[in-house]
Amino acid sequence: MTTLPSRYQHKYGILAICCMSLFIASMDATVVNVALPSIGREFHSTISGLQWTIDGYTLVIASFLMLSGSTADRFGRRRIFQIGLVVFVTGSLLCSLAPSIPILVACRMLQAIGGSMLNPVALSIISATFTDGAQRAKAVGVWGAVVGISTGFGPLIGGALTDSVGWRSIFWINIPIGLAAIVLTFAFVPESKSDTVRRFDPVGQLLVIVLLGTVVSGLIEGPRFGWGSPATIGLFAVGALALVLLRHYESKRDDPLLDFRFFTSIPFSSAIATAVFAFAAQGAFIFVTALYLQEVRGFSPFVAGLHLLPLGLAQLVAAPISGRLVSSSGTRRPLALGATGLGAGAILLLFVGGTTPTWFLVVTYLLLGAGLGLINPPLTNTAVSGMPRNRSGAAAGVASTSRQTGVSLGVALAGTLTGASASASAGAGFVPATHALWFVLIGFAAVILVLAFLANSAAAKRSTDRITELLSDDPAPAGPGADADAGGDRSQLTRPANR
Repeated sequence: MTTLPSRYQHKYGILAICCMSLFIASMDATVVNVALPSIGREFHSTISGLQWTIDGYTLVIASFLMLSGSTADRFGRRRIFQIGLVVFVTGSLLCSLAPSIPILVACRMLQAIGGSMLNPVALSIISATFTDGAQRAKAVGVWGAVVGISTGFGPLIGGALTDSVGWRSIFWINIPIGLAAIVLTFAFVPESKSDTVRRFDPVGQLLVIVLLGTVVSGLIEGPRFGWGSPATIGLFAVGALALVLLRHYESKRDDPLLDFRFFTSIPFSSAIATAVFAFAAQGAFIFVTALYLQEVRGFSPFVAGLHLLPLGLAQLVAAPISGRLVSSSGTRRPLALGATGLGAGAILLLFVGGTTPTWFLVVTYLLLGAGLGLINPPLTNTAVSGMPRNRSGAAAGVASTSRQTGVSLGVALAGTLTGASASASAGAGFVPATHALWFVLIGFAAVILVLAFLANSAAAKRSTDRITELLSDDPAPAGPGADADAGGDRSQLTRPANR
């Protein structure tokens, strides 16, 4: 192997560059929430327009995560990472200039195409850089902590910028960070590819986009079109057809984008369902609470962001505790404790009104944050349980996609269940209208609690034995590169060309 120049041997510098990308891409999923009332007033938007401002971003990321990961494995992680940064920065600039909600949503989707190339590819770069198992575990731990930081401080940063400069400035912050990451990546991150890569699956990719897009569209636009209207029924019908075609088509491929055999593993299916429910709860809560704090309580965007800070801080504290619990006793305990915290917080939300004291809101948000923070770390561990090594990266990719899908569905449900579809203003009846949503979140928590025990049952163990036998004889995909998510130790670092 060619000896790399010394500038490519600064592992923790490379980790810092990757974390920069995670920070701006993850923060963008929450920073916009506190600016929604301001955006809605400027553009005279409906609630569904504001929902699309969030879901346009998360939906595209969910649709392209798996494709971006396999593309980076094939063509080079550094190359795809830099392209993602360029697209993300360009999308951010265009978002700040958007003259209307439809154009803002379109620019958010462009942002998301770039964002889909950042997080999974950066994680692959980290896996290829930190070849020692202990060092890699610490690096991934730092990576996970950045998620908590971006989640916690995103609303606060968004509120401060919206208050002082205006909502458009929340997109400006991505530009200098993104440009710095582009330059630093060019200077310090070596190119790496994988020993094995999946073949492109354009049909499967298109069906995934149609499936996610039609279901979320139906949920968001259902109140406006009418639940029995031909448009709404047609959206859900197309989504159901896309699922059937996806299942049929992928079962015929030797190297599918989404291997439905994974779902015969109880731990895998439990992890995917848990990810969808937990992140749907988070997406719905943040969307509705950002409106409640500003439109009902009359708080400024900054004060609203300050009220949401306990949610992120609790996640930041709970996540490493959950990781230690997984290491010492498995995934059942952190998942069960997380479901309990989420459920308790959702119950307290039922008692929140127009004059609820701040201390009650803080306690409620801390419980929700702690619950979500405990749930997230075990998800990937559970998803890859019993999977052959050459399939663990694909399983982890589906788990990551499920998180983003959950956020999209949660935001869609938020408008549907509160019945707030005609206006971006939250009137006097807004708080009672949220109760249906909080009851649904309580139900989500109960399902997650059941899944925590199901994923660790004797039946689950038998299913992992079967999935191991089912997949172990499959030939590994041919081509240059390694499955970084599955470990990355087979990755080859190469000197960038034209140096």
